[in-house]
Amino acid sequence: MLLCEASAAADPEPAGRMKEYLINCTVQREFHLLAFSISADLQLLLFTGILVMYLLTVLGNLIIIGLIYLNPQLHTPMYHFLCNLSVQDTIYVSSVLPKFLSILVTGDTRIAFPACITQMFFFIFCIVAEFLLLTSMAYDRYVAICIPLRYTIIMNKSLCVTLFSVSWIVGFFVSVIYAVLISNSSFCNSQVISHFYCDLKAMIEQSSSDITGIKILLSMGCAFLGFTPFVLILISYSCIIATIMKIRSSAGRVKAFSSCSSHLTVVLLLCGTSLISYIAPESQVSREHDKFLSLMYIALAPMLNPLVYTLRNKQVLKSMDNILKKYLKC
Repeated sequence: MLLCEASAAADPEPAGRMKEYLINCTVQREFHLLAFSISADLQLLLFTGILVMYLLTVLGNLIIIGLIYLNPQLHTPMYHFLCNLSVQDTIYVSSVLPKFLSILVTGDTRIAFPACITQMFFFIFCIVAEFLLLTSMAYDRYVAICIPLRYTIIMNKSLCVTLFSVSWIVGFFVSVIYAVLISNSSFCNSQVISHFYCDLKAMIEQSSSDITGIKILLSMGCAFLGFTPFVLILISYSCIIATIMKIRSSAGRVKAFSSCSSHLTVVLLLCGTSLISYIAPESQVSREHDKFLSLMYIALAPMLNPLVYTLRNKQVLKSMDNILKKYLKC
């Protein structure tokens, strides 16, 4: 509930005005998303770019999910991780970008409080799950390249299901905690969010409640669910690169690098920009930069996921070709 914390005894204003203030503060159940301050021409260009990226993201990820589901040859740990990644990418871009596109077209920046909390919930849910899924994928590549003889033993079905489940469960509980905390915060001073979506950091800045606990929790979340997975991924790839460099044949080194370079590209783009965005100092200039950084991990990275995992993967391309031939014959 949006309640304004005030004490009638300590307020010098008349009781009637205090009552009116409390009612206005309680009734305001919407926010205004302050997106980019740009000209109409640039706004149209931005709308076109975001729309193309959104459509490519949804279409590309749905194709990957369909390919993995239809082709038994792709029922391996790596592609199961990729399928989970595609599902969560589709969910979180669909929770953020359609509203942003609507703002660019109509100019209506209003978003209802429940819708804002829902948007924030799904974004946190998916971004936490993605960090953990990318960490699991890095471990999968480590086992496949560094200890290939034990790959089928280590990366068994039970472990894969556990890694999937932990990623989604942790993401769910973390997002529930933040959603509950923000839902019980007051926003009497301002209902303007300086972002193009209901970003947790931007919402905390506008809260009129005591946000010390939420800030501490956010710092802990960034450390344990952001930096820790990122460091584990870097350690995994350090071991992978060291192992690849020991391969004598250049063809073998190229093949090994190509199997993990796409994953590393997505990791650096997503993790790098999102972590920088959340640790950057707060200022008017950094807010504008933060919006552009957010576009990198909200719009660009999910669009690149299906592209780098399909166009650079011969097995996926072959699977796509076989399925197309099969259904075209029918």
